[in-house]
Amino acid sequence: MEHGYLLSEVAHAIGGTLTLAGTDERITHLAIDSRKPLPAEGTLFIALRGVHHDGHAYIASLREQGVRNVLAHADAAFDAHDLNVIRVPDTLVAMQRLCAWHRLHFHYPVIGITGSNGKTVVKEWLYQLLRTEERIVRSPGSWNSQVGVPLSVWEMGAEHSLGIFEAGISIPGEMERLAPIIAPTIGIFTNIGPAHGEHFTSDRQKAQEKAMLFAPSEAVVYCRDHAAVHDALKGSGTPERVLRDWSRHRTAFVRITQEVRDASSTYITTEIEGAPHDFRIPFSDDASVEDALHSIVALLHLGHASAWINERLAHLQPVAMRLRMMAGAGDSTLLDDSYSNDLASLGIALDHLVRLGGKRKRIVVTSDIVESAERPDALYPRMAALLKGAQVDHVYAVGTAITAHASAFGEHARFFASTEELLAHVPIDAIANAAVLVKGARSFGLERVVERWQERTHGTELRIDLDALRHNLNHYRAMLTHPPFSRSGAGRLRQSAPATARGEVKVMAMVKAFGYGSGAVELARLFENERVHYLGVAYADEGVELRQQGVRTPIMVMNPEPVPLEVLHRFQLEPEVYDLRSLRAAIAFARHTPDMPPVHLKLDTGMHRLGFAQEEIPALLEALRDLGALRIGSIFSHLAASEDPQHDTFTRGQVELFNNLATRMDEVLGYRPLRHIANSGGASRFPEARMDMVRLGIGLHGIGVDANETARLQPVATLRTVIAQEKRIPAGDSVSYGRGFVAAHDMRIAVLPIGYADGLSRRLGHGVGKVWINGQAAPFVGTICMDMCMVDITNIACAEEDEAIVFGPSHPVQEFARDLGTIPYEALTSISPRVRRVYTHG
Repeated sequence: MEHGYLLSEVAHAIGGTLTLAGTDERITHLAIDSRKPLPAEGTLFIALRGVHHDGHAYIASLREQGVRNVLAHADAAFDAHDLNVIRVPDTLVAMQRLCAWHRLHFHYPVIGITGSNGKTVVKEWLYQLLRTEERIVRSPGSWNSQVGVPLSVWEMGAEHSLGIFEAGISIPGEMERLAPIIAPTIGIFTNIGPAHGEHFTSDRQKAQEKAMLFAPSEAVVYCRDHAAVHDALKGSGTPERVLRDWSRHRTAFVRITQEVRDASSTYITTEIEGAPHDFRIPFSDDASVEDALHSIVALLHLGHASAWINERLAHLQPVAMRLRMMAGAGDSTLLDDSYSNDLASLGIALDHLVRLGGKRKRIVVTSDIVESAERPDALYPRMAALLKGAQVDHVYAVGTAITAHASAFGEHARFFASTEELLAHVPIDAIANAAVLVKGARSFGLERVVERWQERTHGTELRIDLDALRHNLNHYRAMLTHPPFSRSGAGRLRQSAPATARGEVKVMAMVKAFGYGSGAVELARLFENERVHYLGVAYADEGVELRQQGVRTPIMVMNPEPVPLEVLHRFQLEPEVYDLRSLRAAIAFARHTPDMPPVHLKLDTGMHRLGFAQEEIPALLEALRDLGALRIGSIFSHLAASEDPQHDTFTRGQVELFNNLATRMDEVLGYRPLRHIANSGGASRFPEARMDMVRLGIGLHGIGVDANETARLQPVATLRTVIAQEKRIPAGDSVSYGRGFVAAHDMRIAVLPIGYADGLSRRLGHGVGKVWINGQAAPFVGTICMDMCMVDITNIACAEEDEAIVFGPSHPVQEFARDLGTIPYEALTSISPRVRRVYTHG
């Protein structure tokens, strides 16, 4: 089959209506995001409609990039005079149908993986174990959604011999749509757990939905000890002969008879068809052992001997689950993806580079693409085209294969025989003020480039999961989609009807206080890419930094610190005014500054912090009659206790008072500024408080108004460090300053490179608080020092350089805050700037 399909073939396959303005072009690339670099030739842009975005709105910008092929909704109106357009009732359904049709062209084995956890790890480990035997196409990253699955399967080609794809669902009915796209010949069901549980009545129902993936499979691998998974497979009518189960407790295809673990490995004896087989898994944590066992059973089904499997298990590497972003030397930013290299994941990484880079120069450090099924003379020109499409300024490439095709990459590429040669010949100041992607095959050791070029080497780091942040933003956006009310009186005003009357509630994302400790610039870039309406900062300096870093989203400054209005004007920052003095100063400045940004009126409705009090309203109304050129961007207030049910009457009184006062101001102004009063908790608990805009803060970081909402959010921050040294302490010896802790028995302690200068408060220590090492709690012993602390590891199998988690997804920051006797806000914002921030993408 020739690569790609003619537009006419695509239209026929999906039942669409094709209108050609040009030639019947051959489609080789599918695109859904106009913000990404796209090749003009061979691209079909699929205009998806979502809750918050409509792809049809960006067709004009795609035309400027040279893209001329569009898959659109039948009812969408846009300028199509020079476009090839396929119209369908639903573009998502059409894309899924197209990729399911594409899947039918290939008859080699396909492994489909689903479950609540471990999908990506199992997929990547199977790739590691089989890559020397097979030519594999697989899901890039964690592309397992209704959009990610078809885009992954689209990459299948005649040059491959095995496909490995993962599938995830969040609501009933989704797997039924994904199953024909993957059509797995071999299935793996990893487990069932609480993830995405809010739309299912039980784990049983969720397991039944996921089991739909395996209807056509000739074999299904799973753990027999997961009762919900086993029942779902049996209930789905999966024949007994295709089940490839493993169990610690029951008769199964692979029965585990013995399991021994040390600090770094797990030794397993199994019984397979009555014969014993031993395996050594180079990991000791529960999740890794389970993921490895799924992989082992799949390999056994494929006919590989246990000796062959053991040989390859010995080289199994941890999966770099995330694309890591960190500060680099010379005010650069590094994107670390230094453990893998293939065209699909390169495309994803380049998308992140483009978003991150802004107007800064873009640098890519890369290597040979090893074990690719594609011919080098086709592979490397495609790679070069991706780099060109992302407008990369400089390429540093390592390896003989890529060097042999240097002519494809242009004059801005330099080639090196080894990573050592690159480090010796590329000075560190070459990356100053740049966005740098480091992406290469593991064998080239490009992590050494990251180590050399990163700004800090402190062993402690705060990892920020940007995908979790995006998930949480979308949680609130979904909540805001259909506001429950609209207000009357708008017809008397010159401005159009309020946002709520149009079914839209705007979002202000708070990035003050260094983005709640997570890094304001990086969070602001994400929120800008997600098209939030406003960013909120406390001080003008925070807003100035964002502007200097290229952030263009409107920014509201919410702190009363005196700052020259000229500075606010120069950086287009919109200040809060909260008394007559600040309002009159803004009015006076606007008289000789026509493009003065709008200001925002703060009303005090009961918080009694900042804002016009009720007795000041008459004077405020008089002042509003003579604003001159000054515009009021919004009227807002602050809820004092929106999270606490015992104060709900007070909160509702605040909302009512605010609306009454704001209406009086509307009448004086003659137009209707935005209204906002709700924070994260107010947005969740009081629909009437959502008004025209909500200000989201702690909720974006995964902390909901109650346990139910928190379960639907995703934790964003992980504070981690490593064991610097292990010590044995005899009974009677003391630990740390002041000899406040004396060992009652012989014990082992671990010294960790994190202390109160990093944000680990001295309120901890002496048994108060803990870290988590290899899944076990290690209590603090002795006093927390400035740069170090000690924990008890007497009963924990661990070694130096093992990871220690202070808080993270499995050990929430809320628990850490309770140990401190404080709230998550303080716990997060107390993490010192000297702790390296690392930003991860799926």
